[in-house]
Amino acid sequence: MADVVKEVVGHNENLTENVTNTTAKIPATPEGMAVAYGSLVIMALLPIFFGAFRSVKHHKEQKESGEKPETMSHKDAAMFPIIASAALFGLYIFFQIFSKEYINLLLTGYFFFLGILALCHLMSPVISSLVPAAIPNIPFHLHFTQGGPDGDDDLINYRFSSHDVVCLVCCSVVGAWYLIKKHWIANNLFGIAFAINGVELLHLNNVVTGCILLCGLFVYDIFWVFGTNVMVTVAKSFEAPIKLVFPQDLLEQGLSASNFAMLGLGDIVIPGIFIALLLRFDNSLKRNSNTYFYVTFIAYFMGLMATIFVMHVFKHAQPALLYLVPACLGTPLLLALLKGDIKAMFQYEDHPSEKTSETTESKTEAKKEK
Repeated sequence: MADVVKEVVGHNENLTENVTNTTAKIPATPEGMAVAYGSLVIMALLPIFFGAFRSVKHHKEQKESGEKPETMSHKDAAMFPIIASAALFGLYIFFQIFSKEYINLLLTGYFFFLGILALCHLMSPVISSLVPAAIPNIPFHLHFTQGGPDGDDDLINYRFSSHDVVCLVCCSVVGAWYLIKKHWIANNLFGIAFAINGVELLHLNNVVTGCILLCGLFVYDIFWVFGTNVMVTVAKSFEAPIKLVFPQDLLEQGLSASNFAMLGLGDIVIPGIFIALLLRFDNSLKRNSNTYFYVTFIAYFMGLMATIFVMHVFKHAQPALLYLVPACLGTPLLLALLKGDIKAMFQYEDHPSEKTSETTESKTEAKKEK
């Protein structure tokens, strides 16, 4: 899930492959590697930046509607690396026992539908604004209930418009392109859509939960990359848009290039939801500045650059969270200590629990009485 994998071996090995196999990958040039790594960094930063600001809007809509979303508890955050490890090892076993082609065929169909929905959610406002005025925006309401003596239970309650249907058709074209060609551009479109939606919709309720989650995945990532070959094997075998890829031989081969560098979506979404939480914390301070967000965003960028540098020097896949977690946790916590916001940071909650709300109200009443 969380690793940067450089799919290029040493120059001597590549030269040997070229002699024995005319279809072998050509060695990546320094220019091609720079283009690939630079593109991966940009594609990693954009979902975090836009997803974080979209998460603020989504959080406001939830508060205005009175919706009480399910939030991750401390226990859930602590269990997540264990569950992720079981899922990762399960995939590894499946790839060892069953044919990789059949597994990826099932995964392709699954992510085909998920990718279309994620892309629709992301692109709907843009495509709606581009739809010609000749096509009217007709609203529809799909409502399916299960009746009973105590009332009706909503099974499906979905509102959409004719412009949303146009958006679905456009995104389905991208889905068909991915399904037929498995082209890296289609893969990246789906991957970026998944990443933005993940950062927008997956909310960490408070900083403590975020610290537990990131620290757990820090250990998880190091173990599965350095301790075993499981992570790298699954990343190379898994043909699904859960990673961003960019060809290192683009300058030589054009759009048909095939020598890819890759970045797992976990390296984007996991730090991204924590950075988005810091943006919402910035807004709660009402200082008309997003200091914690921008500082941690820059720290993420520096951590990603450190990952790529070490990977390039040692010619080995790196657990990106080894560098990203210290950067994304240490930077805002140190800044909060210097600014005197550490208590406010750890007390902040996106959706305060009932106990917290009662405690706050009692304190306010006590102050009024005094």
